[in-house]
Amino acid sequence: MAGIKENKLIMIILAILIPPVAVGIKVGFTAHFWINLLLWIFTWIGGIIHGLIVVLK
Repeated sequence: MAGIKENKLIMIILAILIPPVAVGIKVGFTAHFWINLLLWIFTWIGGIIHGLIVVLK
């Protein structure tokens, strides 16, 4: 059974609704997670865009 990390649809939905969670699941607590968290807090749409880029990469 594939995990949540491999399910693209769920990851895309998470990247739109809660980008830091999606990035955290995808790459762990790396620099991408912290960048995404800051983008989401300060610009909201920037966090979503960055989250989608990381998830779809």
